[in-house]
Amino acid sequence: MRRIEDFREIIDNYEVVFFDAFGVIKNYGGLVPGIEKTFDYLEEVGKEYYIVTNDASRSPAQLAESYHKKGLTAIAADRVISSGMLTKEYLDLKVDEGIVAYLGTEDSAHYIDSSGLHTLPVSAINDDNIDSVNALVFLDDEGFDWFSDLNRAVNILRRRNIPAIVANTDKAYPLSVKDVSIAIGGLAGMVENIVGKKFIRFGKPDSQIFMFAYDLIRDYRPINKTEIVMVGDTLQTDILGGNKFGLDTVLVLSGNTLPADAQTRMTSTGIVPTYVCDTAVIK
Repeated sequence: MRRIEDFREIIDNYEVVFFDAFGVIKNYGGLVPGIEKTFDYLEEVGKEYYIVTNDASRSPAQLAESYHKKGLTAIAADRVISSGMLTKEYLDLKVDEGIVAYLGTEDSAHYIDSSGLHTLPVSAINDDNIDSVNALVFLDDEGFDWFSDLNRAVNILRRRNIPAIVANTDKAYPLSVKDVSIAIGGLAGMVENIVGKKFIRFGKPDSQIFMFAYDLIRDYRPINKTEIVMVGDTLQTDILGGNKFGLDTVLVLSGNTLPADAQTRMTSTGIVPTYVCDTAVIK
């Protein structure tokens, strides 16, 4: 692990940069201050980049638009690779008919709506239609009542032998410098323990999201894993996932991992990035 002061020194060594979103490009206050300079530089030197995110709350187009509204116009929809895209691919291949129930917002349901299946929020599942439910998807931590709908999800999975898919594996996300909030991955883990079934997970640290991004690039150009670097703020998702897939990794200290905790967390988890840098903002 090397401590690097200027993020530019890292990205100059790679052809493609994978960025996590929350904690790297944006945080609870909006864009990470100065991050526009990084994307201006990437455009200037012709570096390819993608946002590889566990955020399945909105479509890639909506996620790109959210950056545009904050003043970061460099990120187009085709630069966003979300774990929700893998969920759609799974449903297309494995679920032919019936209802796909979901926990999340209407915007997050974009991924399963586009599969041509009949989608309903968990709150709309009852004794009249439960026998038609052929999958349950955990998409986002908003858009539903945590008490009634989590209980309903537990009972759907107790009554139906169906796949449960976790589109966002994040267990928590920062609300401020000191506080975090439970994410849908954390809720899914609780439900999984209650029902005693193994859920299907898409998103970091699972290697499938990296393979999805890797294959996307290789469809139109040759690329080697040694030419790609993954930038993230969380050891257990971004860094572990990148390491497992064989990528060099950068832990930035602008999000989930605080500077004072970084070394302790690396020692306790055994997850070690290639580089550590304060921020993904170039100097």
